[in-house]
Amino acid sequence: MSVTPMTAAEVAKKVINKENFFILDVRNEDAFADWKIEGENIQHLNIPYFNLLDGVEESLHQIPNDQDVIVVCAKEGSSVFVAEMLAEEGRDVSYLQGGMKAWSEYLEPVKVGDLKDGGAIYQFVRIGKGCLSYMIVSNGEAVIVDATRMTNVFLDFAKQLDVKITHVLDTHLHADHISGGRKLAEAVNGTYWLPPKDATEVMFAYEPLEDGQVIKVGKSKIDIQALYSPGHTIGSTSFIVDEAYLLSGDILFIDSIGRPDLAGLAEDWVGDLRETLYSRYRELAEDLLVLPAHFMIIEELNDDGSVSKKLGKLFADNHGLNIEDEQEFRQLVTGNLPPQPNAYQEIRQTNMGKIAPDEETQREMEIGPNRCAVR
Repeated sequence: MSVTPMTAAEVAKKVINKENFFILDVRNEDAFADWKIEGENIQHLNIPYFNLLDGVEESLHQIPNDQDVIVVCAKEGSSVFVAEMLAEEGRDVSYLQGGMKAWSEYLEPVKVGDLKDGGAIYQFVRIGKGCLSYMIVSNGEAVIVDATRMTNVFLDFAKQLDVKITHVLDTHLHADHISGGRKLAEAVNGTYWLPPKDATEVMFAYEPLEDGQVIKVGKSKIDIQALYSPGHTIGSTSFIVDEAYLLSGDILFIDSIGRPDLAGLAEDWVGDLRETLYSRYRELAEDLLVLPAHFMIIEELNDDGSVSKKLGKLFADNHGLNIEDEQEFRQLVTGNLPPQPNAYQEIRQTNMGKIAPDEETQREMEIGPNRCAVR
């Protein structure tokens, strides 16, 4: 029987389309428990690779014959070995090319909507990591917001659209993934923007994002207006685009709110977080479409694979926006924190320009789920 390689892009399409399929994950139990491929109609079976070295015969009854089976491991090699053993037992199976490392790095571009005077806004969904990046396009120019370190994705997409990237912005100093902002700006000879309150220790030049600042895209007066919105970090800055979209960074998500502790200042910043969510955001138009920098659970994806919801709908449905008692809010945010992101201190230092790990080390630093939220 056959063994077929399957790319991360192909698996992502299955997840977005809510297809039924079966994953045999042969990583160690702790790695599987910490982070796996999520999907509405996915069945999982975790059998560590070392338990299958003597053969797969005893596990065949646990693996279905009537749906797609994909074998997954950390880097690829173990899944190929197991998939070949299953094929020898008469099964048609696939394996994930590049393993969970490839899954962590794949970005799916999704068009979010059009802009009033021409142009469009695109969301790049890093489905295996929960990160979201954006490209705002107008009159042959583009702005990138919260770029991942896989900068070729943005360069290739800009080439496909025949637009020039002129500005690159980060909503804050990221702690769960390595920003590609500075690298991307250098590659296109563009301007890199960063909130100055998050940049007090950075080792490179940047343009400071200030409250109320307007960055033009193209010639069609599509504004990206900076809105100071501290809480996740002291410098966190949201962007209002074209008076229609709110890029909320890691302050507000679809099903949760941002955590304030990744610089070790949860008690200091929880008040800022509440002020942003309960005062600054309450003054904004409720028909703004919220576009966050992360998602926490796969259920936050819309049917087209995008992650977005109107601000008014979030005020109604998001628990983190509906806690009247300030002490109860403080307890939620500071007493209910998930584990820290993998290597978050090293990631912060990398994003400050203090250390420069090689590509493989950066991959290892980012492995694992998104942990920027509390809910």
